[in-house]
Amino acid sequence: MAEEKIEYTKYEKARMIGSRALQLSMGAPFLVKLDQKELEKMKFNPIEIAMREYDEGVLPITVRRPAA
Repeated sequence: MAEEKIEYTKYEKARMIGSRALQLSMGAPFLVKLDQKELEKMKFNPIEIAMREYDEGVLPITVRRPAA
């Protein structure tokens, strides 16, 4: 059975990335492998790291939507 790709609104995406960036800035471990060169290229920016995690689909954040 194939997994369905969930489409998030721009507001949900912004909330997930912002929440994860806050976690990273507070010392949470990275969920993607990044070497020192990549981190320097991103300037150790937690938002950039959170966006990379989102793009790779490893964010540990779920979205609950009310039933219509």
